[in-house]
Amino acid sequence: MRGVTAARAVGMWVTLVAVESLHGALRRIVLEPRLGDLTARQVSVLTGSVLIIIVFWFTLKWLGPRPGRHWWELGLLWLILTLAFEIALGRAAGMSWDRIVSDFDPRRGGFLGLGMMVILVAPRVMAGRLGLIQGDQRTA
Repeated sequence: MRGVTAARAVGMWVTLVAVESLHGALRRIVLEPRLGDLTARQVSVLTGSVLIIIVFWFTLKWLGPRPGRHWWELGLLWLILTLAFEIALGRAAGMSWDRIVSDFDPRRGGFLGLGMMVILVAPRVMAGRLGLIQGDQRTA
């Protein structure tokens, strides 16, 4: 990733974080009082995954056609950035390591790992759907 592409990729990730942060605030205000903390977080992973796909649908075009490998690399970059952000935010909010890990542990009701998989896979899948993979017949 170089220059303008890297700047756009980071800008797209910042957009994703802003949308997901607003989503998290709404979860706390609307869902938690009605469903409780754990169920609200579980529902939020599903609605958050939909938001991730919507953000990618509107923003991936900014990068233009790229080789398929590029979209996987982008997903990996966004996954690493998002994991670092989630962990740092959790620690800054005073959450224990055990509490943070529980968000990723399905045995404890945590589904956040599924959301992270969406961040990893969605750029490649969405790029294919949008005809943004170089060499793909649909980009011609």
